[in-house]
Amino acid sequence: MIAMIAMTEKIWWYVARSSGIVLWVLMAMAIVWGLAVSSKLVRRRGLPAWMLDLHKHLGWLTLAFTAAHLFGLWADSYIQFGPEDLFVPMAASWQPGAVAWGIAAMYLLLVVQITSWGMRKLPRKIWHAIHYLSLPMFVTGTVHGILAGTDFGSAAVGWGLIIGCSAVVWFATFRVLAPSRASRSNDRLAAARAARAGAVNPRRSAVSTGPDRRRRPPPGSVWAPPAPDELRLGV
Repeated sequence: MIAMIAMTEKIWWYVARSSGIVLWVLMAMAIVWGLAVSSKLVRRRGLPAWMLDLHKHLGWLTLAFTAAHLFGLWADSYIQFGPEDLFVPMAASWQPGAVAWGIAAMYLLLVVQITSWGMRKLPRKIWHAIHYLSLPMFVTGTVHGILAGTDFGSAAVGWGLIIGCSAVVWFATFRVLAPSRASRSNDRLAAARAARAGAVNPRRSAVSTGPDRRRRPPPGSVWAPPAPDELRLGV
Protein backbone atom coordinates (compact mmCIF):
# COMPACT_ATOMS: atom_id res chain seq x y z
CA MET A 1 0.00 0.00 0.00
CA ILE A 2 2.80 2.40 0.90
CA ALA A 3 4.59 1.49 -2.33
CA MET A 4 1.46 2.26 -4.32
CA ILE A 5 1.10 5.65 -2.63
CA ALA A 6 4.74 6.47 -3.30
CA MET A 7 4.31 5.37 -6.93
CA THR A 8 1.25 7.60 -7.28
CA GLU A 9 3.13 10.58 -5.91
CA LYS A 10 6.00 10.05 -8.37
CA ILE A 11 3.86 9.26 -11.43
CA TRP A 12 4.09 12.80 -12.85
CA TRP A 13 7.83 12.87 -12.32
CA TYR A 14 8.09 9.68 -14.37
CA VAL A 15 5.83 11.24 -17.01
CA ALA A 16 8.07 14.31 -17.22
CA ARG A 17 11.24 12.19 -17.46
CA SER A 18 9.94 9.72 -20.04
CA SER A 19 8.26 12.38 -22.20
CA GLY A 20 11.49 14.40 -22.17
CA ILE A 21 13.48 11.46 -23.52
CA VAL A 22 10.85 10.63 -26.15
CA LEU A 23 10.58 14.21 -27.38
CA TRP A 24 14.38 14.42 -27.74
CA VAL A 25 14.38 11.24 -29.85
CA LEU A 26 11.51 12.56 -31.97
CA MET A 27 13.28 15.89 -32.43
CA ALA A 28 16.46 14.15 -33.61
CA MET A 29 14.47 11.92 -36.00
CA ALA A 30 12.55 14.89 -37.44
CA ILE A 31 15.77 16.81 -38.11
CA VAL A 32 17.57 13.83 -39.62
CA TRP A 33 14.66 12.92 -41.88
CA GLY A 34 14.19 16.53 -43.00
CA LEU A 35 17.88 16.86 -43.86
CA ALA A 36 17.86 13.52 -45.68
CA VAL A 37 14.86 14.42 -47.84
CA SER A 38 16.04 17.97 -48.58
CA SER A 39 19.47 16.72 -49.66
CA LYS A 40 17.92 13.95 -51.80
CA LEU A 41 19.59 11.15 -49.84
CA VAL A 42 16.13 9.59 -49.85
CA ARG A 43 14.67 9.10 -53.30
CA ARG A 44 11.34 10.88 -53.59
CA ARG A 45 10.03 8.85 -56.52
CA GLY A 46 8.04 5.81 -55.55
CA LEU A 47 7.85 6.71 -51.85
CA PRO A 48 4.46 6.38 -50.14
CA ALA A 49 2.74 9.61 -49.18
CA TRP A 50 3.13 8.93 -45.48
CA MET A 51 6.90 8.67 -45.86
CA LEU A 52 7.01 12.03 -47.62
CA ASP A 53 4.97 13.53 -44.77
CA LEU A 54 7.00 11.78 -42.06
CA HIS A 55 8.99 14.92 -41.29
CA LYS A 56 5.77 16.85 -40.66
CA HIS A 57 4.32 14.09 -38.45
CA LEU A 58 7.51 13.88 -36.40
CA GLY A 59 7.28 17.61 -35.80
CA TRP A 60 3.71 17.24 -34.57
CA LEU A 61 4.70 14.42 -32.21
CA THR A 62 7.63 16.44 -30.87
CA LEU A 63 5.26 19.30 -30.06
CA ALA A 64 2.79 16.91 -28.40
CA PHE A 65 5.44 15.31 -26.17
CA THR A 66 6.77 18.77 -25.29
CA ALA A 67 3.30 19.60 -23.96
CA ALA A 68 3.28 16.30 -22.02
CA HIS A 69 6.71 17.11 -20.60
CA LEU A 70 5.56 20.54 -19.42
CA PHE A 71 2.36 19.12 -17.93
CA GLY A 72 4.29 16.44 -16.06
CA LEU A 73 6.63 19.04 -14.55
CA TRP A 74 3.68 21.25 -13.57
CA ALA A 75 1.68 18.38 -12.02
CA ASP A 76 4.63 16.97 -10.09
CA SER A 77 4.51 17.91 -6.40
CA TYR A 78 8.20 17.37 -5.61
CA ILE A 79 9.74 20.48 -7.23
CA GLN A 80 6.46 22.33 -7.84
CA PHE A 81 7.06 24.13 -11.12
CA GLY A 82 4.75 27.04 -11.80
CA PRO A 83 3.90 28.72 -15.13
CA GLU A 84 6.60 31.32 -14.59
CA ASP A 85 9.18 28.62 -13.92
CA LEU A 86 8.24 26.79 -17.13
CA PHE A 87 8.00 29.74 -19.52
CA VAL A 88 10.36 32.44 -18.22
CA PRO A 89 14.10 31.75 -18.52
CA MET A 90 16.10 31.84 -15.26
CA ALA A 91 12.90 32.14 -13.17
CA ALA A 92 12.95 28.56 -11.85
CA SER A 93 14.24 27.95 -8.36
CA TRP A 94 15.54 24.48 -9.32
CA GLN A 95 18.59 24.58 -11.64
CA PRO A 96 17.53 27.79 -13.42
CA GLY A 97 20.32 27.58 -16.01
CA ALA A 98 19.46 24.04 -17.09
CA VAL A 99 15.74 24.86 -17.23
CA ALA A 100 16.47 28.01 -19.27
CA TRP A 101 18.09 25.88 -22.00
CA GLY A 102 14.89 23.85 -22.24
CA ILE A 103 12.73 26.98 -22.40
CA ALA A 104 14.86 28.32 -25.26
CA ALA A 105 14.48 25.00 -27.12
CA MET A 106 10.71 25.13 -26.60
CA TYR A 107 10.40 28.63 -28.07
CA LEU A 108 12.55 27.68 -31.05
CA LEU A 109 10.33 24.64 -31.61
CA LEU A 110 7.24 26.86 -31.59
CA VAL A 111 8.78 29.25 -34.13
CA VAL A 112 9.75 26.40 -36.46
CA GLN A 113 6.35 24.70 -36.21
CA ILE A 114 4.25 27.86 -36.59
CA THR A 115 6.18 28.98 -39.67
CA SER A 116 5.89 25.46 -41.10
CA TRP A 117 2.11 25.65 -40.85
CA GLY A 118 2.14 28.98 -42.71
CA MET A 119 4.95 28.20 -45.13
CA ARG A 120 2.73 28.81 -48.17
CA LYS A 121 2.15 32.39 -47.06
CA LEU A 122 5.84 33.13 -46.45
CA PRO A 123 8.57 33.79 -49.02
CA ARG A 124 10.57 30.66 -49.65
CA LYS A 125 13.89 32.16 -48.55
CA ILE A 126 12.47 33.49 -45.27
CA TRP A 127 10.80 30.19 -44.42
CA HIS A 128 13.96 28.28 -45.29
CA ALA A 129 16.09 30.52 -43.06
CA ILE A 130 13.67 30.16 -40.14
CA HIS A 131 13.51 26.39 -40.60
CA TYR A 132 17.26 26.18 -40.03
CA LEU A 133 16.53 27.22 -36.42
CA SER A 134 15.79 23.54 -35.85
CA LEU A 135 19.55 22.99 -35.53
CA PRO A 136 20.07 25.44 -32.62
CA MET A 137 16.82 24.04 -31.19
CA PHE A 138 18.40 20.59 -31.16
CA VAL A 139 21.55 21.96 -29.51
CA THR A 140 19.69 23.81 -26.75
CA GLY A 141 17.37 20.85 -26.15
CA THR A 142 20.34 18.50 -25.88
CA VAL A 143 22.13 20.78 -23.41
CA HIS A 144 18.93 20.99 -21.35
CA GLY A 145 18.61 17.22 -21.26
CA ILE A 146 22.22 16.70 -20.23
CA LEU A 147 22.14 19.33 -17.47
CA ALA A 148 18.64 18.79 -16.11
CA GLY A 149 17.85 15.18 -17.02
CA THR A 150 18.41 12.49 -14.41
CA ASP A 151 18.50 9.66 -16.95
CA PHE A 152 21.36 10.81 -19.17
CA GLY A 153 23.85 9.11 -16.88
CA SER A 154 22.65 5.63 -17.84
CA ALA A 155 24.49 3.66 -20.53
CA ALA A 156 21.45 3.21 -22.80
CA VAL A 157 20.52 6.89 -22.77
CA GLY A 158 24.18 7.88 -23.17
CA TRP A 159 24.65 5.72 -26.25
CA GLY A 160 21.38 7.03 -27.67
CA LEU A 161 22.65 10.55 -27.12
CA ILE A 162 25.88 9.80 -28.97
CA ILE A 163 24.11 8.11 -31.89
CA GLY A 164 21.48 10.84 -32.22
CA CYS A 165 23.96 13.70 -32.09
CA SER A 166 26.29 11.95 -34.56
CA ALA A 167 23.43 11.42 -37.02
CA VAL A 168 22.32 15.05 -36.84
CA VAL A 169 25.89 16.34 -37.28
CA TRP A 170 26.57 14.01 -40.24
CA PHE A 171 23.35 14.81 -42.09
CA ALA A 172 23.69 18.56 -41.41
CA THR A 173 27.26 18.52 -42.74
CA PHE A 174 26.20 16.63 -45.85
CA ARG A 175 23.30 19.04 -46.38
CA VAL A 176 25.56 22.09 -46.15
CA LEU A 177 28.32 20.68 -48.39
CA ALA A 178 26.01 19.13 -51.00
CA PRO A 179 25.00 21.45 -53.87
CA SER A 180 21.54 22.89 -53.53
CA ARG A 181 18.77 22.39 -56.04
CA ALA A 182 19.17 25.95 -57.32
CA SER A 183 22.89 25.51 -57.96
CA ARG A 184 22.28 22.19 -59.69
CA SER A 185 19.68 23.82 -61.92
CA ASN A 186 22.05 26.69 -62.70
CA ASP A 187 24.82 24.23 -63.57
CA ARG A 188 22.53 22.32 -65.92
CA LEU A 189 21.37 25.57 -67.54
CA ALA A 190 24.96 26.77 -68.00
CA ALA A 191 25.95 23.42 -69.51
CA ALA A 192 23.03 23.55 -71.94
CA ARG A 193 23.93 27.09 -73.00
CA ALA A 194 27.56 26.10 -73.51
CA ALA A 195 26.49 23.13 -75.60
CA ARG A 196 24.29 25.32 -77.76
CA ALA A 197 27.03 27.92 -78.16
CA GLY A 198 29.63 25.33 -79.10
CA ALA A 199 27.43 23.42 -81.51
CA VAL A 200 28.42 23.80 -85.20
CA ASN A 201 25.79 24.88 -87.68
CA PRO A 202 26.02 22.45 -90.63
CA ARG A 203 25.02 25.10 -93.23
CA ARG A 204 27.61 27.62 -91.99
CA SER A 205 30.24 24.87 -91.84
CA ALA A 206 29.60 23.93 -95.43
CA VAL A 207 29.96 27.53 -96.62
CA SER A 208 33.07 28.31 -94.56
CA THR A 209 35.00 25.11 -95.32
CA GLY A 210 34.16 24.85 -99.00
CA PRO A 211 35.99 26.61 -101.85
CA ASP A 212 35.87 30.39 -101.82
CA ARG A 213 33.17 31.41 -104.26
CA ARG A 214 34.79 34.82 -104.77
CA ARG A 215 37.90 33.13 -106.25
CA ARG A 216 36.01 31.11 -108.85
CA PRO A 217 38.02 31.01 -112.11
CA PRO A 218 36.51 32.57 -115.19
CA PRO A 219 34.59 30.28 -117.55
CA GLY A 220 36.80 28.11 -119.73
CA SER A 221 39.81 28.12 -117.39
CA VAL A 222 41.01 25.24 -115.26
CA TRP A 223 40.55 25.75 -111.52
CA ALA A 224 43.08 24.35 -109.13
CA PRO A 225 42.65 24.17 -105.31
CA PRO A 226 44.81 26.62 -103.34
CA ALA A 227 48.13 25.46 -102.02
CA PRO A 228 48.42 24.43 -98.34
CA ASP A 229 50.60 27.50 -97.63
CA GLU A 230 47.87 29.76 -99.00
CA LEU A 231 45.28 28.08 -96.78
CA ARG A 232 47.52 28.47 -93.73
CA LEU A 233 48.24 32.16 -94.41
CA GLY A 234 44.64 32.94 -95.30
CA VAL A 235 45.48 34.04 -98.85
